[in-house]
Amino acid sequence: MEIRVKSWIMLRVASVITFLYFAGHTLGIPWTPAVGPQEVTLLASMKSHRFDAMGSSRTYWDFYYGFGLVICGYLLVQAVVLWQLASRAKADPVGVRPIIASFFVSFLVNSILVWKYFFTVPLVMAIAIAISLGIALVSAGPKGTD
Repeated sequence: MEIRVKSWIMLRVASVITFLYFAGHTLGIPWTPAVGPQEVTLLASMKSHRFDAMGSSRTYWDFYYGFGLVICGYLLVQAVVLWQLASRAKADPVGVRPIIASFFVSFLVNSILVWKYFFTVPLVMAIAIAISLGIALVSAGPKGTD
């Protein structure tokens, strides 16, 4: 018995997992637990040492916190776009393949970076999204199941 998977279904799966990734990342704000005196000292230093960044006075905390918020925004937009792409894939699965491929490569790179720099939960989510997108990419092909 052959199981046929529609690309738009896998795009919806990727969208939902990406939304969960967004939610988890957002709930983790400020992303740095200060549980001991060393962490408190480090965070205080990140927040107090100011430097010039292209004409603006910033701290390392500004960059750390700001990039964390930017990632939240990008993950939410990716979840929404993947959901919308699923609707387009119903009508033209082959036509959306380049976009699926771009997201697939993006989440492969994301998986590698998360593996190198972060921890298990976001790694599992990034890999699950990449797998969903890989299946969507294959099933949206000319010989796919859509």
